[in-house]
Amino acid sequence: MVTSLLVVVVMLAIIFDFINGFHDAANSIATIVSTKVLTPFQAVLWAAAFNFLAFFLIKDHKVANTIAKTVHENFITMHVILAGLVAAITWNLITWWFGIPSSSSHTLIGGFAGAGMTNALFLGANAWNAVDTHSIFTIAAYIFLAPFIGLFIAYVITIIILHIFKNSRPASAERWFKSAQLVSSGALSFAHGGNDAQKVMGIIYVALIASKVIPPDAKMPEWIPLACYSAIALGTMSGGWKIVKTMGSKITKVTPLEGVSAETAGAITLFVTERLGIPVSTTHTITGSIIGVGLTKRVSAVRWGVTINLLWAWVITIPISALVAALVFTIIHFTQ
Repeated sequence: MVTSLLVVVVMLAIIFDFINGFHDAANSIATIVSTKVLTPFQAVLWAAAFNFLAFFLIKDHKVANTIAKTVHENFITMHVILAGLVAAITWNLITWWFGIPSSSSHTLIGGFAGAGMTNALFLGANAWNAVDTHSIFTIAAYIFLAPFIGLFIAYVITIIILHIFKNSRPASAERWFKSAQLVSSGALSFAHGGNDAQKVMGIIYVALIASKVIPPDAKMPEWIPLACYSAIALGTMSGGWKIVKTMGSKITKVTPLEGVSAETAGAITLFVTERLGIPVSTTHTITGSIIGVGLTKRVSAVRWGVTINLLWAWVITIPISALVAALVFTIIHFTQ
């Protein structure tokens, strides 16, 4: 039986995916807008189309499965899921307001884990028993690994491209790279949709199991991926201009060549981690990639003050989201 609480949770999950879309739109379009290959309006339409394309081509939802198993089944209730979503939406809106490209993935994971651990405490259990610590620590490790992988790949790709085109006329080379950016940004948008939409799929799937609408071993209903990919695509179309400014110009000045390198590196990293079922942050990955192309010029080409501020935001996202979720769950617990 479908309860009103389940309807609220599913709606909040889809709203989170929409917010994820406009919060993370910058990941896909920042470089293509800053290099003036596309106008902002054209860029968000382009990114949204490739975000949604992932629905038709990605059917093995390993990332969704990882998210669903972050909190152990015994400690998952509808109120745990509700508190996690409220916390994730809150932190996403705060970081969007201040133009901070934080991770939507990590705020969702932190919120879900924080609510689950608080539930364990109220049940008289050890808080850590509520979560799959292996998954949590793997995800936390990729806060640092994902940007470094993106940085390394972007650096190598840029060096290779510079070597191949070293004798080319600058004007003709730039025209080629502007065309190539359409492909690389499309690939990054596709990878973003395939990676990030799955995170909310896992949450909705768990909610259906917790409310006993479907059995624990049931296949994920097809409407869940459709709803999540649609929401993230629509969110992307609404843009996220404060974060676009940070990603596209504040970290380092990006040329079309460097845009191709950064986007290609980000897409490669996301494709690989999605296949491995690791819910990494698109934001962290593309930020590292942009830093990587900046380093090919000189170390001082990267604005390290901005980068360090972003790093702090990344580090505190999971614990703050967990604390907000714990507070929300506690309020729900005592007002039932």
